Parts: sequence; C-alpha cells; structure tokens
Amino acid sequence: MDQATGRAGFGTLLRRWRGHRGLSQMALSLDAGVSTRHLSWLEAGKAQPSRAMVLRLAVRLDLPLRERNALLVAAGYAPLYAERPLADPALAPARAALQRLLDALEPSPALVVDRHWHLVAHNRLVPLLLARAAPALATPPVNVLRLSLHPQGLAPMIENLPAWRDYVLYRLARQVAATDDPTLAQLHAELKALPPPEGCAGWPAQGDESQEGEKGAEGDEGQPPELATPDLAVPLALNTPQGTLRFLTTLTVFGAPRDVTLSELAVETLLPADEATAGALREIVAGLPRAT
Repeated sequence: MDQATGRAGFGTLLRRWRGHRGLSQMALSLDAGVSTRHLSWLEAGKAQPSRAMVLRLAVRLDLPLRERNALLVAAGYAPLYAERPLADPALAPARAALQRLLDALEPSPALVVDRHWHLVAHNRLVPLLLARAAPALATPPVNVLRLSLHPQGLAPMIENLPAWRDYVLYRLARQVAATDDPTLAQLHAELKALPPPEGCAGWPAQGDESQEGEKGAEGDEGQPPELATPDLAVPLALNTPQGTLRFLTTLTVFGAPRDVTLSELAVETLLPADEATAGALREIVAGLPRAT
C-alpha cells in the first residue's frame, strides 16, 4: 500500500466514524486539539497523520480496540493491541480468572459471551436453564440472544417475553450503534423477525414494531416503554420446574484491557430478583455435583 492510498483509506475510515458518532469536523477537532483545517486534510487524504494523532482521534471517537487497530493499519502503522484467540496460552490467566468469577457467582447463573453474544464459558447453573432448548440452538457456537428469544429456545419459558424482547432488541441496537458491527446488525434483524411462541400474548403486530434503540443514542424517545418507567430494570422471569424464577441481569467487563479478545468479553450474571428465587437457586446448587 503506497502512502497516498494509505492516507485515502485512513481519511475514509475517519470520516465514516466521525459521521457515525454524529460529530462535525469542528466538534472533533476541538475535542482532539487539532485545527479543523488539518482534520479536513486528514479526511481528504491530503495529510499523513502521526501514530499519536491516530490514537488521539480513536480515543476521542471512543472506538473499540478492534477499530483502533483498523484505524492504525489504515494509516500505515502496526496494530497496537494484540488479538489472540481465547484458547491462546497467553490468555490462560484471564481464562482462569473468568472461571473463578463464574464459580464464585453461584448460586446465580453466570456466563461469558464474546462480542457477538456467543457463549464461551459458564458456571454449573447455566446448562440447567438451557436443558429445554432445541438441540440445534444449544449446540456450540451458542448465541445466547438467539437462544433467549427463539420459540424453540427459552422464549416459551419467559413469563414476560414481550417486555424482555423489547429490552434485548433495545440493548442490541445500542451495541450496533456503538460498534457499527454488521454481524450484530444482522443478528438484530434476525431476532426482530422471530415469531412468538404459541400462545404468547402482547406480541407486536407486523408493521407495528417500536423502533428499538434507533433514537436511543440521542434521547429517551427511542427507549421501549419498559425502560421509560421508574422501574430499576427489566426483569427476566423464567417459568421452570422449580417455579417462576425472577432475575435481574448485570454485565461485567475487563478493566483497561490491552487485548482485543479480552476487551470484547463480558460476564452476564442473572441475579435473583426476590428471595423466593434466591432460595430456589440455593436448593438447586445444593443438589449439584461439586465442581472439579
């Protein structure tokens, strides 16, 4: 790649991300401490950015580590952040730490997902929740969002499925807006088109869908009704052989990761939302074989 081609590629990528973040050239230049004229030249491919300038702009645009690497490569520099598969020996300490965290979170079900919501690790409670799903949905790679909303997955078990569906689609739409990831955008479209399980009431009619998250990055008007209420969070209510289990979900990520793979992992924990659920989970864990 010659220098002129590199400058053009960097400028196109920079302009795309600036537009995606809804920033004018003036707003970004003021935030990054550069002149509007220089920023305009960078976007037009008339100037070559320094490595420090690329990283400064990436930080101001709040780019994920993967996209910061892409911006560096487009400008002709080596990537800054390593990207290793989770099975890499170098990530063994991180894998062990994640499993210790998952085990310590029992009796709450907890799992680790990657950037596309594929299941990569879990504690002993999670397989029990997946036991009633169709084998095709529970066979790796398992996409936990697809599993939760699919009529052959967990959807028939979810007591408040319409509200939970709105929340999942809203959260995923926000993630698409933050990352501009086409795989996540495709997943959002797929989940939105899934039919309800038989007998589900309160499902939106075709053509009457709310615009989940489309305005959420700019204001509250894009929020589904459940997120605009004074409620603390949208619960997940699962009808199980142990009764209705009610959960509140939390997401935990690595602090200040320097590896792309680690930066894209998240631990999702289903915390008991009431004492009845907490008691049922304690009884379930007491009957499980000890972890080895």
